[in-house]
Amino acid sequence: MSTSNLIKSQHRLLRLFTFSFFMTMGIVVTFFPLYFDYKGYSKLQIGLLYAIGPLIGIATNLLWGFLSDRFQTVKKIMIILIIGQLITAILVFTAGSFSLLYVCLAMFFFFQQPVNSLNDSQLMLSIRASGKSYASFRVWGSIGFAVSAGGFGLLLRHYGTGLTPILCLFTITCTLILVFFLKDARQSGKKMALGGMLSILRSKKFVWFLTLIIIMSVSHRFNDGFLALYMRQLGAPDSVIGYAWMASALSEIPMFFFLSKHGHRFKELPLLAFAGIIYALRFFIMGSIHNPVWIIGVQLLHSLTFGVFLITANRYLSQIIPDEYRSSGQAIFAVAWSSIAGLISGTLGGWIYDAVGGSTVYVIAGCLSIVAAIGFLATHLFQNDERLPGSR
Repeated sequence: MSTSNLIKSQHRLLRLFTFSFFMTMGIVVTFFPLYFDYKGYSKLQIGLLYAIGPLIGIATNLLWGFLSDRFQTVKKIMIILIIGQLITAILVFTAGSFSLLYVCLAMFFFFQQPVNSLNDSQLMLSIRASGKSYASFRVWGSIGFAVSAGGFGLLLRHYGTGLTPILCLFTITCTLILVFFLKDARQSGKKMALGGMLSILRSKKFVWFLTLIIIMSVSHRFNDGFLALYMRQLGAPDSVIGYAWMASALSEIPMFFFLSKHGHRFKELPLLAFAGIIYALRFFIMGSIHNPVWIIGVQLLHSLTFGVFLITANRYLSQIIPDEYRSSGQAIFAVAWSSIAGLISGTLGGWIYDAVGGSTVYVIAGCLSIVAAIGFLATHLFQNDERLPGSR
């Protein structure tokens, strides 16, 4: 097989792997809570189960990202993680008590959380020489999530929530099979030096970027964490809440395709500022809505907010982090926008929601988005030329 055909085959496998992994993520995010409710656990217990995800993510993303860079392999680390997912998922579905389930789900998140950032690292490294865009691969994650949320939702409605374990184990098994066929993107890179990684962590440019990412992500996570509660407060049935989630997942897809073709025409920091402004508009509208059906339409702004934010932030990160620190850089980014922002939004948002209601949560989210937008724009206008070690 020619080199060109080998590259095309590898790119197809990367898309399939991303699609399959995000199908599992769709099950975890959408159907795990329903499954635990079906098993008889209380809402408080379900909330406690999901609170461990961000906490576990902080340590496990950094650990596995560091190991990937230290031993110059993404594929072998992902094989370990997905095998761990499969084993711990079986333990989760067979746990007979809440305390045992809590431990098993923590173990599951230990293996599940880092795969997203490692997959991003694999994509960034694999497409560097081909001229392809990250967005053209990441869009298959959105498609996989949407297919999982919609297609598996229909299956569960027909066959019952008890089918959830079979679907989850099926998607994890598919992902495991696919990872064995991937080419390791880290086989011929420079070995990571710990001193260089510390220099990156001490970089004011990198730390400031992560600070702005956390501010914007907290506003995004407010919506992730409290959308269903807010819609239910407004009187929405479960079906309408499901349609709102589906609308946001599907809205990412055309934006990812657009950015894969034309994203290079736009500067990253102004584009992130634009996403922050649209985030503010989106959340201010959410805070003033009285009819929950309208939220389905507002959720379509997810394409101009998270769709732009995720692709553009990763593109900027690829420019300021050298390849030998790729997995660690992606892991730190994942910790910032997912774990740390998730912890802040969950605790602060829950306190605000209980104290003054859901609409105030969205108003505060809008204000945080404006702060982040101003920060990104100011950084673009006034940043210096500080260079990270080995960056382009």
